[in-house]
Order: sequence, then C-alpha cells, then structure tokens
Amino acid sequence: MTVKISHTAEVQDLIKEAAGFNSDQGSPRLKQLMHRLISDAFKIIEDLEVTEDEFWLAVDRLNKVGAHAEFGLLLPGLSMEHFMDLLQDAKDQQIGLAGGTPRTIEGPLYVANAPLSEGFARMDDGSEDDVGIPLFIKGTVLNTDGKPVAGAIVDLWHANTNGTYSYFDESQSAFNLRRRIKTDAEGRYTARSIIPSGYGVNPEGPTQECLSALGRHGQRPAHIHVFVSAPEHRHLTSQINLAGDKYLWDDFAYATREGLVGEARLLDNADASKAHGLDGRQFAELEFDFVLQPAVNADDEHRSQRPRAGQ
Repeated sequence: MTVKISHTAEVQDLIKEAAGFNSDQGSPRLKQLMHRLISDAFKIIEDLEVTEDEFWLAVDRLNKVGAHAEFGLLLPGLSMEHFMDLLQDAKDQQIGLAGGTPRTIEGPLYVANAPLSEGFARMDDGSEDDVGIPLFIKGTVLNTDGKPVAGAIVDLWHANTNGTYSYFDESQSAFNLRRRIKTDAEGRYTARSIIPSGYGVNPEGPTQECLSALGRHGQRPAHIHVFVSAPEHRHLTSQINLAGDKYLWDDFAYATREGLVGEARLLDNADASKAHGLDGRQFAELEFDFVLQPAVNADDEHRSQRPRAGQ
C-alpha cells in the first residue's frame, strides 16, 4: 500500500521553506523552479515507491556525472536538449513563424572564437592527411524569401577521424576542425576539411552506465555542428548529419532531423582532385544551404547564454 504525505500541510510548508519562500533574499525565479522541482521529486518518490537504496544510488550516479563533467552528454541522451528544440518549434508555430533550416541540439563541445575567414577556410591542420578523406563543404545562406544573406557568419566544428574534438582532445592543435566563415556578397561559404567520424560517449563513464541500464547505446552518427548568424535574422543552431551512417536515425542524442541530412559524395576525378591541390587523391564534396528566419527582436540574433569553452 502506497503511503502519500506530500500533500499534507507539514510537507507543503517544508517544500516552501526548502525553496526559500520564507526569505526575502535570493532569486524569485530560482525559488519558483526549485519549488516545482522539489514538489515533483517528492511525488515521484511517493508514486514509484522509491527505496532508500534507490535514492542514494541515484545521488551517487549524479555525483559521478558531475565529477566526469558529463551532464552535457547525459541530458541530450535523455532527450532533454531535443525536447527544448521541440518546445521552441511549437512556440514558433503558435506565433506563425515558419520556414528556415531546422534547429537541433548544440551539444557540449563548442569552443568560442574560432579563426574567422572571408568566404573560404581550411578547417583541418593537415595532421590527418594520411588517414582522412578531404571534404569540401559549400553552400549558400539564404533568407526565407530565397535571397542570399551576405556577411552571415557560418561557425563550423566537428570531430576528427577518431571521433574527438580539438580543445577537449589535447593532442589536437588549437581550433583544429573549427572555423568561422563570413559569407560573400552572394551568401556563399566554402570550407575544406576532412570527413568526420561518428563517435560514442566514454564506454567507462557514467553516461554510458546510465544508458546501458536503460538498454541503450551511446553512439552518434558522423555530423558537422553549425551556428549561422546575421544581423536582422534569427540565430541558427543546427547540424549536418552525414547520410549513410548506421546511426543516422539511431542517434543517442536525438539530433538527426528531417532537413538536416547531407550527402558527402566521394569523387575519384583525378583532374578535379589535382585542381584542389590533392595530387589525384580521392575526396568528397558536401553541399548544404542554410535558410535563416527573420529576427522578431534583437535577442533572436544571438545564441543562447549557456556556458561555453573559450568565452
């Protein structure tokens, strides 16, 4: 028989006290959020009859996630970051905003202030020339009327052939596979890089421990992250997910969306290869356009204020 006490005056007063409602100090918004969080947690404990052992196991696992700095992995893996995107989509629909490239999760591996180039940038440092397939990425930034957006900033970052990111992988050079490109007068951008690898979370870490307990994997398909921004347009946070990857529609972080799949076409054209300075090597091309919605207000032009490396 389930015993429930969260509705009693004693417990309701306890929740208000714990959430700071009896103090004039502190953040009203945090108090509101904490009151709801504590209330819902108490109800979960009651409704699911959480045992003391389960309670302290959960505390221990949360401590491990924090110690390994993996909340930025665990929360996407539990669909929470994707839910934020779905909620914003619904809010946009409610006010009649439509069109544009779909948003998707940012992930935890962005580094601010990558080198900025005009029109074209080489993203890789050449350290994987012997193992990586050169990739030429090009496209146009457009508005919802189909007109090019000159001077837009396309901020790209992705993993290397081992599935790791510069800055977080200290064996890589600074800003390897990270560049910002300013579009030309026709809204075009071009980048030379390498085909990234998909990757998984640390198999020995607490995120995978949680996913394994849920019967799930922690793999992501090969993908390229992107921010696109321009004055008077809404900032776009998105990804290009590479077609053909086995995890394309089985992404543990739920980042793949319709409209965000790009094909890296492999080419064996010797003349084209030489024209790219590749001495006849095989290479790939990926074409992907981005469509920006108009900004509703000044805040729309900027990315969220979440903490990020390098800023």
